[in-house]
Amino acid sequence: MEDINLRNYAYLGDAVWELHIRQKTIHLTNNAKKLHLMTTEMVKTQFQSELLHFLEDKLTEEEKDLTRRARNLPIPVGRRNIQNEYRQATAFETLIGWWYTHDKLRLENILEILEEKLS
Repeated sequence: MEDINLRNYAYLGDAVWELHIRQKTIHLTNNAKKLHLMTTEMVKTQFQSELLHFLEDKLTEEEKDLTRRARNLPIPVGRRNIQNEYRQATAFETLIGWWYTHDKLRLENILEILEEKLS
């Protein structure tokens, strides 16, 4: 299942998710400050944690196992005050990175499902 480190999937997933959000927000305003605010609201830890919770019942057993392992990764000291949210967000980003690497069709399907939450 895993050919690269889970942290690297999360790193990639963070970039893929932010690009997805930026592609959405550029159609909403021409104001740079508003673009930044809209984007940061949807890429922040708390929101990604909520999205993972939203997806939980839609995940396969393999995907649930991946999220469990990603949530158990050691976290940076600076993030300990939001430990639970940070772990959930890392798991969300790991899934996005894993799908992007291994199953782009599933990623597209998940992004469509998440449009419900974003709307």
